[in-house]
Amino acid sequence: MIHLTDENFKSEVLNAAVPVVVDFWAPWCMPCKKIAPFLEELDKEFAGKVKIGKLNVDESPRYASQYGIMSIPTLAFFKQGKVMGQVMGALSKADLRKKVEEHLLV
Repeated sequence: MIHLTDENFKSEVLNAAVPVVVDFWAPWCMPCKKIAPFLEELDKEFAGKVKIGKLNVDESPRYASQYGIMSIPTLAFFKQGKVMGQVMGALSKADLRKKVEEHLLV
């Protein structure tokens, strides 16, 4: 899983060769902590097809602001530098997998 920052967001997400799931999160966010293990498992499951990265909105607020992230966790699905969709809140692993497949593997 990639640690995203304001500095590497463009190269790791917007210019990525594969689709990217960005987890906008913060360490104090309990629902963020709940989905973290699911995202780690999906990162392994989709290795080579999809990248998953985490962006701490407290440390790197630029892109959270740019994409209008108002609550966390929010997952944004990027393909060829464009947002293909977003989901908010703590989802189950099955629901997260479904959203990745819907937005990025079509």
